[in-house]
Amino acid sequence: MFKIKIKSLLSILVSKFVMKLSKLIFQGGTNFPGKIALKLDKDILKTIANNYEVILITGTNGKTTTTSMIYSIVKDSNKPVITNNTGANMYTGIVACFVSNYSFKKSVEKKIAVIEVDEANLKFVTEYITPRIITITNLFRDQMDRYGEVYTTLKKILEGIDKVPTSTLLLNGDESLFGNLDVKNDLIYYGFGTKVNDNKIVDINADAKFCTICKSPYEYNFITYNHLGDFHCTGCGYKRPALTYFVDKIIELNTSGSIVNFNSKEYYINQPGTYNIYNALCAYSVAKLLDIEDTIIEQSLKNVASSFGRQETLNIEGTEVKIILVKNPAGYDEAVNTINLDKRKINLSLMLNDNYADGKDVSWIWDVNFERLTSLNINKVMISGIRMYDMAIRLKVAGFSSDSFLLCSDEETLLNKIKSCNGEIVYILATYTAMINLRKFLHTKGYIKKIW
Repeated sequence: MFKIKIKSLLSILVSKFVMKLSKLIFQGGTNFPGKIALKLDKDILKTIANNYEVILITGTNGKTTTTSMIYSIVKDSNKPVITNNTGANMYTGIVACFVSNYSFKKSVEKKIAVIEVDEANLKFVTEYITPRIITITNLFRDQMDRYGEVYTTLKKILEGIDKVPTSTLLLNGDESLFGNLDVKNDLIYYGFGTKVNDNKIVDINADAKFCTICKSPYEYNFITYNHLGDFHCTGCGYKRPALTYFVDKIIELNTSGSIVNFNSKEYYINQPGTYNIYNALCAYSVAKLLDIEDTIIEQSLKNVASSFGRQETLNIEGTEVKIILVKNPAGYDEAVNTINLDKRKINLSLMLNDNYADGKDVSWIWDVNFERLTSLNINKVMISGIRMYDMAIRLKVAGFSSDSFLLCSDEETLLNKIKSCNGEIVYILATYTAMINLRKFLHTKGYIKKIW
C-alpha cells in the first residue's frame, strides 16, 4: 500500500461502505457516497483521480449517449477504462465514481476515465483534475430556471476550462457559440460536412441565432437541427471553423440507426436520429485523438447499446416499447423527427414532470413541433406526469384529437394502457424524473433488469 493521508483513507473507506449499503438497500445511491467522501476530505478527488487520463464530456444534449459511446470504444480497444455510466454527472456523483473504482494497490498502468459532467459542475472537477480532453457537444436552452440562456451556460463551462489551459478542447464546430472562444487551449472541431436536408432557414424558436461578434443574424449553407449547421455571418465574416473530423456522406437514416461516412470511411450507428450522428461523430473524434484503430471504432459504434432511457427498447407483453428522454425543445424536435421516419401503426406516451431535475418551467413545450406528429398513423396517445394537463392542452392545440387521449395518473395505469395497445410500437417521450420513475417501476415488474 502506498502513502495516503489519514483523512483521505477514511474518506474512501467510509464512502465505499456507504456505497455498498446504498446499493443493497436502495438499489442505487450514485451521489450520496460522494457527498460523504467530500465531507471527510474536500480534496479527495485529487487523490482518487491521480492515476487516470481523463476525458470529460459536457454540453446540453447528448452527454450520456456520447459518454457511453466513447467508453465502449475505449473498452473495446482493451484499454483499462472507467466511466460514470449511471448518468450521475454532478460533482458528488463524479467523486463517487472514482471512489467506487479506487484501489489501494499501487498500479503503474495509466487508466482512462470517460466522465460525463454537468455544465455547471465542470469548474469543480477541473479544480482538481487536468483532463487530456474536454469535449462539448452543444448548447441549447434547458432548465431555464437553473441555467438561464445558452450564453450563461457557456460562461459556466468556460469557468471550468479556464483552470486547465493545457487540456485539448474537442468542440462541435456546427455550434456557433464555440467558434470564437477566447481560451488558451488547443481547439479541434468536428461537425457535418454535408447537409441532412435542404433547410437553410433557422426556426424562430432556435437558439443562438445571432453572431457572437457583431450580433447580425447568421446565414446558413445548411442546418442540421435547431441552430446547428454550416453557419456564417454576412455582417463581420465570422464563420464556422475548419473541421478536423466530419460527416461527409449520409447514406441511410431509419428508426433503427444510420449509415454515414466519417472522414470518407463508412460507419453504421446503432442509434437513430441526426443527434445520434453528432454523438457518434464526437465519440469517433475522441477515439482518433486516442489513436484507436478504425476497425475497433466501426465495430463499437455498430454494437453499442443505448444508455438507459435514451432510445432504450423494451418488450412489454410482446409490444415493442422505446423510451426516449426529452428535456428541451431542440432534443424533443429531434425525437419527433426520428419518430416521423416510422411508417408503422404507432402509439405515443408523453410524460411531463416539473421537478427540480426537469426544470420547474414547462412553457418550453410550446416550442416543440408536435404538429409534425399529427400526420402519422397514431392509435393511442397516453399522457401522464405531474404536468399532464399542460401536455394535453399543447397536443390539442397541435391538432391531435382529444378523443385519442388517455390520461394516466400513475405508472400502473400507464403500464396497463401500454399492454392493451394495438399497433406495432409504443414511443414513450419522457422528461428526466418521469423517465427515472418509470424505469424504477418497470424494474419492479421485471421488464427492466437493471435500474442503473
